[in-house]
Amino acid sequence: MSKIRLVITDVDGTLVTTEKALRPSAVAAVRKLHDAGIGFTFCSSRPPFGLTTMRDALQVTLPFGGYNGGSIVEPDLTVIEQVCIPPEVARKAVDTFHTNGVSTWVFVGNEWVILDRQGDHVDHEIHTIDVPPTVVERYTDYHFSAVGKIVGASNDHPLIEKVEHIMKETLGHSAHAARSQAYYCDVIAPGIDKGRIVELLGKRLGVAKDEIAVLGDMPNDLEMFAAAGFPIAMGNAPDPVKAAAKAVAPDTNDGDGWAGAIDKFVLA
Repeated sequence: MSKIRLVITDVDGTLVTTEKALRPSAVAAVRKLHDAGIGFTFCSSRPPFGLTTMRDALQVTLPFGGYNGGSIVEPDLTVIEQVCIPPEVARKAVDTFHTNGVSTWVFVGNEWVILDRQGDHVDHEIHTIDVPPTVVERYTDYHFSAVGKIVGASNDHPLIEKVEHIMKETLGHSAHAARSQAYYCDVIAPGIDKGRIVELLGKRLGVAKDEIAVLGDMPNDLEMFAAAGFPIAMGNAPDPVKAAAKAVAPDTNDGDGWAGAIDKFVLA
């Protein structure tokens, strides 16, 4: 194994707990990375504006990714690269979610737009990104004009898994659909996935693929796994994600799994 010079991590289900908190062990492990001169950043399904608290807490100075890599920004949120979902594709994705009984959220610009304030996981998302939603009666042309991400949210986890497959068949190559949590299916722009930030930062920093470690827990992390030299799955990851990794963290995200993985596989 090559010496790791850059670590890129997923956030929800990986770096933070189920309650969206940073464990002290994770904060300490990031500090160790900084002290060792190892680059650190993250890529999340969250919008970039919903990651600033995380950026500050972990003293991130490298670009980071939102919308599963659909938007890559500097620490001050200056956009490096952003690709939006074509309006007609965004409409089709929303219609597909609604036809299958899944409520939707649309992220456009710095706004989070929803139809149902009492919908599944809305309060959870407010807590997660620390930004309130804009509630509308219906989506308009404006809401589909520059969509960074569409989320289908439901407490029915088997339904979300089913809709993920339906969405992939329906949208084909016109957008990228994958579950970011058991209760979320995310739709982002075509040709965009978390592997993009691995490639971009590798080139920008002059770091080879086999010098990059990534950590994740869900199917939307698999492209990131493929783009890096040393992918690490969390202990709470489903078996297909673990099978795609070169190592598995010694614990879950609700334990000290993330810090344990950094100590065991990156700093050791």
